[in-house]
Amino acid sequence: GIPIPKVYWFKDGKQISKKNGHFKMIREEDGTCSLHVEETTNDDDGNYTFMAANPQGRISCSGRLMVQTPPLRGRLSTAIQSHRGRSRVSERDREPLQERFFRPYFLQAPGDMVAHEGRLCRLDCKVSGLPPPDLMWLRNGKPVLPDATHKMLIRENGVHSLLIDPLRQNDAGIYTCIATNKTGQNSFSLELSVVEKEVKKAPVILERLQNCGVPEGHPVRLECRVIGMPPPIYFWKKDNETIPPHRERMSMHQDATGYVCLLIQPAKKVDAGWYTLSAKNEAGIVSCTARLDIYAQWHQQISQPIKFRSSSTRYAHLTGQGLDIFSAFSPIESPARFSSPSQPVVESEEL
Repeated sequence: GIPIPKVYWFKDGKQISKKNGHFKMIREEDGTCSLHVEETTNDDDGNYTFMAANPQGRISCSGRLMVQTPPLRGRLSTAIQSHRGRSRVSERDREPLQERFFRPYFLQAPGDMVAHEGRLCRLDCKVSGLPPPDLMWLRNGKPVLPDATHKMLIRENGVHSLLIDPLRQNDAGIYTCIATNKTGQNSFSLELSVVEKEVKKAPVILERLQNCGVPEGHPVRLECRVIGMPPPIYFWKKDNETIPPHRERMSMHQDATGYVCLLIQPAKKVDAGWYTLSAKNEAGIVSCTARLDIYAQWHQQISQPIKFRSSSTRYAHLTGQGLDIFSAFSPIESPARFSSPSQPVVESEEL
């Protein structure tokens, strides 16, 4: 590492001092580090950890050292030797081969786990011991039996695994692994929590966009309601062009019930067109389209007053020349009566 890291050795969690003459720490130029024990004793049995650290970080690795008592060869009895000579030793004077046994010890064990329903769940552990221990898995105190979804494996490197595939809700609980041999047993426990499998449903439109029109300058809402699992992501388009989230006068709104709204305030003539809402999630996509029209503002027209002509009309001019218009019509025996109009009667320009 850069800078060159400092190295430390630990035995059963306690740092080994460089002043300890029983251990010899060696560091090669190529970075190889080793711990030497000239003459091992039963006290050297245990877990050893190597750690290297510098200001950039640190790493460590651990291993187990098991010390076995060497076999004892035949020893001469201190009793009176047979007259046949010391070279002959009777069978009963030979001590049997001594074998040392070790209680199970977990070198690797998982902690509490959270896994997802429907996926593979793997519980790995590594155990040492002489003779090699047998392992048993329990869930909430009851044995876990191998079946179609539960399998127990042992790899060449000594790692034991409990495989659950696929994981189900009823697999949650407290798991205990017990390692046993003739010298005793050891165990560890963990809690397995199962996250419910997420149900995926493609988006469905419950209320579609509606065609609408508003006068220019008024606000307008384009509303829709969509549901889906997981909740969909929404995209708005106008005339097949995506509307950015922060366009001037436009704002996009939605809530947990699936209500989606595009608010335009105030609306202008350039806002007229076809609007499309698309809703998308992992299960699918759906969309709907509607037309928005923008009308010009209506201004109230002021009525123009009726203009009346003066008495010097074309009729008066004809009468002055000796022509009587009314004498051209035959008299009516029962003439109709007309109420006087509020304005004086004038002749039509059609005459």
